[in-house]
Amino acid sequence: MNNRNSNSATTTPPEIGHRHFVHRTGWLRAAVLGANDGIVSTASLIVGVAAAAPDKSSILLAGVAGLAAGALSMAAGEYVSVSSQADTEKADLETERQSLETQPEAELEELAHIYMARGVSRELSYQVARQLMDHDDLGAHARDDLGLSEVLDARPMQAALASAAAFTVGALLPLSALAITPVSQAMTVVALASLLSLALLGILSARAGGAPVLKAVIRVTLWGAIAMAVTASIGRFFGTVV
Repeated sequence: MNNRNSNSATTTPPEIGHRHFVHRTGWLRAAVLGANDGIVSTASLIVGVAAAAPDKSSILLAGVAGLAAGALSMAAGEYVSVSSQADTEKADLETERQSLETQPEAELEELAHIYMARGVSRELSYQVARQLMDHDDLGAHARDDLGLSEVLDARPMQAALASAAAFTVGALLPLSALAITPVSQAMTVVALASLLSLALLGILSARAGGAPVLKAVIRVTLWGAIAMAVTASIGRFFGTVV
C-alpha cells in the first residue's frame, strides 16, 4: 500500500486485559473444516461400506482411498476458492489506487462520509480522513471503504495446506479405529471413536477461537452422527439388494 509519510511517528498500543481471536480466522476455518470433513466423510464411508460388505480389507481400502481423495479435494477446493477471493481483493485495490490518483478529492469526500455515517461529526470526519490519506491513502480506503485488512488477507496456499493436513489427521482417526478393531465390531467402534474425535475437535476449535465449547461440540457431533446414520442405512439397503 502507498505510504506517503514513512517517517511519521508510530505509537505502541496500550496493554489491555483481554485477547482477540480474529487473526486466527483464516487458518482456523480451513483447519476445522478439513478435520471435521476428514472425520465425518471417512467414518461415514467406512460405516457405509461395512454395512454393505463386511470385509475388512475392502473397508480399509475404501477408507484409505477416501482419505487420499478427500485431502487432495480439500486442498484444491480451498486453493481455488481463496485464490478467487485474493484476485477480487487485488482488483478492488487496483481500482481504488487508480481512483486515488485521478480524483483524490472525491475519495476524500467518500472517506469522510463513511466516518460521518458512523457517528463522527462532519468537521472531525474530514479532519480524520485527510490525516489518514496523508499518511496512507490506499490503506485508509482498503480498511474503511473496502473492509480489507492485513489480518483478514486471503492466503490461498496457507488455506490449502491447512485443509489438506487437517483432513488427513481427521481421516486417520476412524481409520486407526478400524485397523485395530475386528470387522464384526467395526461399525460400532468407528462410529463411537469418530463421535469422540468430533467432540474433541469441537472443544479445541472453540478454545482456539474463543467460542462457547458446548455449542461447538453439539454442532459437530450432531452432524457427524446424522452423516454416519444415513450412510449406514444406504449401505445396509444396497448391500441387501445386491
